[in-house]
Amino acid sequence: MLALIQRVSKASVTVHGTCVGQIDQGLLAFIGIEPGDNEAQLQRMADRLLGYRVFEDDAGKMNRSLRDIGGQLLLVSQFTPAADTRSGMRPSFSTAAAPAEAEHSFDRFVAICREKHPPGVEIGKFGAHMEVSLVN
Repeated sequence: MLALIQRVSKASVTVHGTCVGQIDQGLLAFIGIEPGDNEAQLQRMADRLLGYRVFEDDAGKMNRSLRDIGGQLLLVSQFTPAADTRSGMRPSFSTAAAPAEAEHSFDRFVAICREKHPPGVEIGKFGAHMEVSLVN
């Protein structure tokens, strides 16, 4: 499992002109599911996303986590973080989970994040062509 994160002041996901998820201050995370990602890995990634100290404290140092600030989390399923780019100029996506496995794992990951972070978890739409907007 891989996550590409971006600290945002706001972010949204639109599918076919309809906003399906939006947040204010928090994290936007593009989630790549790999074959065999298990419950322990999903739990660990959720804890890490909620615990990364990437928000400034009163002294201007990055000492606060998403939990600390009560921020929101926007999760977007995305197979491209799992790309194998070690050779050639065309990435291989064979290291990404098959769509059915990825969707099941992503849905479970969303449920875990929502259990652990009641202040707010929004999502994109799995498998859809999504337009993601963010202000960082």
